[in-house]
Amino acid sequence: MSGRTDDAKGRTKEAIGALTDDDDLRREGKKDQMAGTAKKKLDNAKQWADDKIDDIRDKADRKDS
Repeated sequence: MSGRTDDAKGRTKEAIGALTDDDDLRREGKKDQMAGTAKKKLDNAKQWADDKIDDIRDKADRKDS
């Protein structure tokens, strides 16, 4: 599941928990949101690292030419 999906699922659970006074569901929703945030940050870090690797490869290819 993507980070956005986890975040949306968590927000829904938290809202339903608030409407029904279900503290467990509210906590579960917050946990899902935190997992979504963590996944998004990891995806961003991976993308950043991939971009840096591509930059280094491009520089190396230009030197070899």
